[in-house]
Amino acid sequence: MKKTSPEPREEDKIPPPVPAEPGYSSTDGDATDDPVASLQGDLDRFRDLALRTQADFENYKKRAARERDEGIKYANRSLLERLVPIVDNFELGLSAAREEGERSPIYSGMSMVLKQLNDFLTANGLEPIDAVGKQFDPNLHEAIGHEPSNKVPEGRVIRQTRRGYRLKDRLLRPAAVVVSSGAARSSNE
Repeated sequence: MKKTSPEPREEDKIPPPVPAEPGYSSTDGDATDDPVASLQGDLDRFRDLALRTQADFENYKKRAARERDEGIKYANRSLLERLVPIVDNFELGLSAAREEGERSPIYSGMSMVLKQLNDFLTANGLEPIDAVGKQFDPNLHEAIGHEPSNKVPEGRVIRQTRRGYRLKDRLLRPAAVVVSSGAARSSNE
């Protein structure tokens, strides 16, 4: 008959405890040696980095959309800048045709063309700047001279020599104006 060994006991099935590393005790609390705390710190750092990157990307998208919209809004700027002097010359021609008589077919034809041209410019966001009688504004007007005037107070525009224009909310070309320097002083003073 064979001898059989008794069945292993339950406590024999549990692996023996792993001996602690020298110099380590669970009460040290040093986070650099704790791999879970180190990983949690890395996770927090990368989560913060991801949130910042996401916010930067959202800001970039908004800025790019704003720049694209602005580019579309002012896309006609160079065309309109080149067209404005043509309108100026056309108005001079219209003034010369008016001297021939307002009933002349040339004058009436040029008036119709000028109206169409002005309607086209207005439809594209170009607005003329009316300066005569207004307070001089260096943001809208370019002073080309001063004249004494008893009728117009000092600092107001007496006459406009070249019309200024705005393109939507930006200045395309300032109005060239002559500004009043106030009442003329007599030589007795």
